[in-house]
Amino acid sequence: MIPRYSRPDMVAIWQPETKFRIWFEIEAYAAMAMAEIGEIPQSAADTIWERGSKAEFDVARIDEIEREVKHDVIAFLTHLAEHVGEDSRFVHKGLTSSDVLDTCFNVQLARASDILLADLDALLAAIRKRAFEHKMTPTIGRSHGIHAEPVTFGLKMAEAYAEFARCKARLEAARAEIATCALSGAVGTFANVDPRVEAYVADKLGLTVEPVSTQVIPRDRHAMFFATLGVIASSIERLSVEVRHLQRTEVLEAEEYFSPGQKGSSAMPHKRNPVLTENLTGLARMVRSYAMPAMENVALWHERDISHSSVERMIGPDATVTLDFALARLTGVVDKLLVYPERMQANLDALGGLVHSQRILLALVEAGTSREDAYRLVQRNAMPVWRGEGDFLTFLKNDADVSAKLSDEKLEELFDLGYHFKHVDTIFERVFGSSKA
Repeated sequence: MIPRYSRPDMVAIWQPETKFRIWFEIEAYAAMAMAEIGEIPQSAADTIWERGSKAEFDVARIDEIEREVKHDVIAFLTHLAEHVGEDSRFVHKGLTSSDVLDTCFNVQLARASDILLADLDALLAAIRKRAFEHKMTPTIGRSHGIHAEPVTFGLKMAEAYAEFARCKARLEAARAEIATCALSGAVGTFANVDPRVEAYVADKLGLTVEPVSTQVIPRDRHAMFFATLGVIASSIERLSVEVRHLQRTEVLEAEEYFSPGQKGSSAMPHKRNPVLTENLTGLARMVRSYAMPAMENVALWHERDISHSSVERMIGPDATVTLDFALARLTGVVDKLLVYPERMQANLDALGGLVHSQRILLALVEAGTSREDAYRLVQRNAMPVWRGEGDFLTFLKNDADVSAKLSDEKLEELFDLGYHFKHVDTIFERVFGSSKA
């Protein structure tokens, strides 16, 4: 995590103070469960909860202890005992370090997911607003970067909305998969801790019990979680790249908001660069990169090793903090995006009507021309227009072979831009559930 790409609510989840507070809650809830089933005195569980709840865990003190004992959980338990006193002998009864570490990590990931889901809701709202605003704003669709057929800018936004709606559904599923609790003791057999303790703690923390934890929670869950974050990052990049292309000087159909006093270049005062979406492209690369080590963490030795631990200390905070920042930044880009319908229309007209070539092709076929001959007739009139030698409609009207099949009136009808937008309402209903804002 670096401050430049961090937001405080997400950062707070990964602070040492938060981690130690969750560790305490796991230990204290476990003690309460053990008291309920008669394994430890109720008074001891009450003392653990009361004194630990009031404690201010000293990160520096815990670090000091860890430097001596070389074990982070033992260092915390030693410090907790300094607050709890004699009844601390009932803390961590029957548990192993991974019970605390893995359950805490999943609590943190679940909390991070809640922030990310809220981020996605905000982004979806911004995209929806722009989609309906430009539902019928004509623009050119491109394939291979080349003018193809007309679309609307609203449809571009609707496509993004549908994509991020899928992202949200995937993250909801990933959150459910990651939100498990394991308090099963060494090698996961519950030999020294009752399964009822695990169920109690899981309920208190809003988790579900891990069916088989083997001492660690299986890392296929985490692999899927971080892969999901990577897919969301890829969707961020896809929309960002679209904005970057639309902002190119030769296109300039939309651009990032350029605030008063903003400067685009240290050397060229005229520059208005797509710096936000370029930044998002880079951040997306980082979030995706965290998916691979998460997948490599799946194959641990036997019931447990700690080869995953150092990886997760990095990718947990970095992936969630970076994605949180990226989603918020993209929401701002969409919300303030400058859209230029006049430039879109100018670009639509730039090829002299060639965007209607498929309609001419299909009309010739319907008039009895073979598809091969129809393609040849349309292409031979399109290529001079491509070279800038005239407009498409005029060439078609002057082609005797075309005129033999299609009248001038019919040809003019085939150049109606609105023809391409007759199913926009249908698409909007599919995406948004309604064709109205």
